[in-house]
Amino acid sequence: MSETVVVAENGTVIDFTVDDVMKYHGPGFPGGVAHAVKVLERALPVLSPDAPAERREITVATAHRGPGVRDTFEAVTRAVTDGRFTVDAGLERRDRGQTLERYVFVLTYRGRTVRLEIRDGFVTGEFITLGRKAERTDTEEARLTVLKREMADRLLAAPADEVYDIVN
Repeated sequence: MSETVVVAENGTVIDFTVDDVMKYHGPGFPGGVAHAVKVLERALPVLSPDAPAERREITVATAHRGPGVRDTFEAVTRAVTDGRFTVDAGLERRDRGQTLERYVFVLTYRGRTVRLEIRDGFVTGEFITLGRKAERTDTEEARLTVLKREMADRLLAAPADEVYDIVN
């Protein structure tokens, strides 16, 4: 996994690979990590086109509730610790259906804001249904693990601008 997100802290450039974030997050939600990496890859060049964005000035709001997403934004931007990360159900796009409704991200940096929404084809209905099921059997847990990995692989294989649209 060679995807890299570049930010700065007090002018010092910091590179985060997917592997770096996975070490912080752990193995549980690789799809969430991949989603957040793609969001950052897509949004940061728009928010800060001339230099890496200062990580502690990036604000994130999302309808996504997953720990892989949260941990990626924390690792890269420190937004959770600093109170700049918000999960907001009001951002959901219910008109896009259960499979896509929560894959909405709003990032703000130095007065610029971008809203990103996932394109169709990266998240499966089977994944959403199984992931939201309250009590899963061992077989269902095993299947969900496979679906998480497949989604992460699908996301990481695609350029960020083919995964997330900017819809401002």
